[in-house]
Amino acid sequence: MNRADVMSREAPIGRALSVGMLERLPKWLNLVPMIIQCLWLGLRYRSLTLPSVTNPAITSGGMVGEGKLEYFATMGAHAQQLTARYTSLVNKGAPSLPAACAAMAECGLDYPLIAKPDIGWCGFGVRIIRDERELQHYLIAFPRGERIILQRFIADEGEAGIFYMRDPDEAQGSLLGILLRHYPRVIGDGVSTIRMLIAADPRLARLGRDGLSEPCCDVTAVPGDGEIVRVTTIGSTRVGGLYRDASAAMTPALSAAINHVARDMAQFHVGRFDVRFTSMAELREGRGFTIIEVNGAGSEAVHAWDPQFTLREAYGIVFAKQRRLYRLAAKMRARGHRPIGIIRLAQLYRKQRRLIRQYPASN
Repeated sequence: MNRADVMSREAPIGRALSVGMLERLPKWLNLVPMIIQCLWLGLRYRSLTLPSVTNPAITSGGMVGEGKLEYFATMGAHAQQLTARYTSLVNKGAPSLPAACAAMAECGLDYPLIAKPDIGWCGFGVRIIRDERELQHYLIAFPRGERIILQRFIADEGEAGIFYMRDPDEAQGSLLGILLRHYPRVIGDGVSTIRMLIAADPRLARLGRDGLSEPCCDVTAVPGDGEIVRVTTIGSTRVGGLYRDASAAMTPALSAAINHVARDMAQFHVGRFDVRFTSMAELREGRGFTIIEVNGAGSEAVHAWDPQFTLREAYGIVFAKQRRLYRLAAKMRARGHRPIGIIRLAQLYRKQRRLIRQYPASN
């Protein structure tokens, strides 16, 4: 793979990179303008939950509370072929280990792999599992009766979120933007431990602050001078990751490739494809990528979190996406699809939030 193609955008994370305007605000505060806009759009279109009709085969259209497996279940052969191999099971704690190993063997999964909750958000509960002992610990810590996904670990350094939307009256959809996730990393000085390097970096110091995340490496190790060490499996900003806008990489070839996947999914009109890729050059050509997850109507336009954008520019991106989402949803409603009830949506949200607090720490 072309490692330099990705690393040139990633290293170093932290000191040398500014914090995006939206990141500087508390999460609750940066959501206020978005909520106000959603309330206004809800009143204008006479439904606060209207986006739930955009993907009729998915719970709430993917606004909140849906399972990751729901998206995979709608996929045809082409979309499945481009998706990282996976299996799943309902957790029963330690007794689930034989069933998990059997399921892995049946679909050809081996270590390392990614374990993650079916109902999740923002990388909560996502861990790299390197052996059977780590898998058993994950099963023991995971909420009983909830479904776990075991998925092939894709080692490609590049990770992108590709935003897609298709008007139901049109055969071809379009890309709204591309997000690049850059994983938290430290650069060794030959003296400091990884723990010390994390603590000294304002961005990376977020890791573990929520009590639901931890490093994926040995924090007592001392990296050599100039050595770059990735410290988490996930690239969320909540653990010190960085989001960069790569919408300039949108090409007709990539748009065609994503549209082919989306049209191979039952009634899928809006969402984000999270992919791992080998190089930006191949991604622009619409190849060399593997789908690891799909999100629906609730997908935020998080490429707006790129530090290059002013607050006004960032909200402009978010607001434009929301306006288009409601216009599309109105057309779906006109075709006979009914939005989810506000009480049911609240129940799904509460369940998701409750589960997130119970998941093992992400790494």
